[in-house]
Amino acid sequence: MKIIGVIPARYKSSRFPGKPLVDICGKPMIWWVYQQCKKVEDFAEVYVATDDERIYNECQRLDIQVIMTSDSHMTGTDRICEVAKKIPADLIVNIQGDEPLLEPETIKAAIQPFYKNKELLVSNLMTKIKDPIEVVNFTVPKVITNKDGIGVYLTRATAPYPKGSLDFAYYKQVCVYGFKPQALEFFYEYGQTYGKGRAEKVEDIEILRFIENGYKVQFIEVDSDTVAVDTPNDLEKVRHLVQNRQ
Repeated sequence: MKIIGVIPARYKSSRFPGKPLVDICGKPMIWWVYQQCKKVEDFAEVYVATDDERIYNECQRLDIQVIMTSDSHMTGTDRICEVAKKIPADLIVNIQGDEPLLEPETIKAAIQPFYKNKELLVSNLMTKIKDPIEVVNFTVPKVITNKDGIGVYLTRATAPYPKGSLDFAYYKQVCVYGFKPQALEFFYEYGQTYGKGRAEKVEDIEILRFIENGYKVQFIEVDSDTVAVDTPNDLEKVRHLVQNRQ
């Protein structure tokens, strides 16, 4: 099974423009993400997918494999779809470009179910919420699965709602995804025909497009407390953590 890793990278982030190129201890953030992905033995290749010449040129300078994609994609997953059409693979793993401390073992967790279940088309990760503030934070997608770990729903609201007891573990989404090519083809074609799914559009959570159309999304629990760089404050935290590791 040929498996590739793809890191979508946009320059025009609404909250933090240019963040793939921000400096972390002498290297741009996208370099750190790429290095973590290269440690995953399952990957035949790792690519950065971007629509911006500044990111493209910097990747080339740093010997990072990079693919220039369209600037008209509705979602990051659509960008992954374009790469999947250009680079034949049996499994495409989407790794976010703003988590430079993501551990290789966490990435591998999204791959493992495909070795066991040949019928599986989509995987995603989740981790137990440790900070109670995140339960009510709308920027944190909460995950609800059935007893087998198949996704039932994701929401930015507090769910399930603790009506009778607070003795309940909440889980949040970790944005590493595994896609078979046919799943990506569905995602792209659906978007071209209908636009975003109803729940997907309301919650602004891309994986809901699969769930609300009957796809089984296998969620895998991981112990991951990585920091996503969404703001300059997040960047300072990551810089401090990287300095301590060196």
